[in-house]
Amino acid sequence: MRLHDAGWCLRANRLGEGTGVRRFFASISRLGDGVFWYVLMAALIAFDGMAGLAASAHLAVTGVIALVLYKLLKQWTRRPRPFASDVRIRAWVAPLDEFSFPSGHTLHAVAFSIVAISHYPALAFLLLPFTICVAISRVVLGLHYPSDVLAAFGIGSLLAAVSLWTTRAMGDLVLL
Repeated sequence: MRLHDAGWCLRANRLGEGTGVRRFFASISRLGDGVFWYVLMAALIAFDGMAGLAASAHLAVTGVIALVLYKLLKQWTRRPRPFASDVRIRAWVAPLDEFSFPSGHTLHAVAFSIVAISHYPALAFLLLPFTICVAISRVVLGLHYPSDVLAAFGIGSLLAAVSLWTTRAMGDLVLL
């Protein structure tokens, strides 16, 4: 599995040799650092008042839990990044930390997208393509293996589901 993962990573990373592709995915990755999500939360508040504030608070709490979870997993697994393990793979941008598993960008993008879309389904047209591009960018830029991204997709989905379930359960308790 590891050789297959590295092969896919190498093929994706070679796409970054094209300046336009590299710039596109570097920009997407930079937005996925948090900028996109902060702007989204501010926009929700600006355009939808208290309902937007509630949705943004839900996103923020989910984001803090995702941050703690992914940092713990990175310290536990300590998987080296692809460019650190294979000299043929280039890091097209500087990594935010030392380890590869899981992709924090992908984990956050998936969790944020699911939670945001549950509050505002019309945002799916924007959030789904952005999230997919964030996930792809991490492999193209040589920062993650495909398995890091796939695992982050699963973890982010599970985190969002638990977040939504907890929020709904708490809302049901308030109604009692």
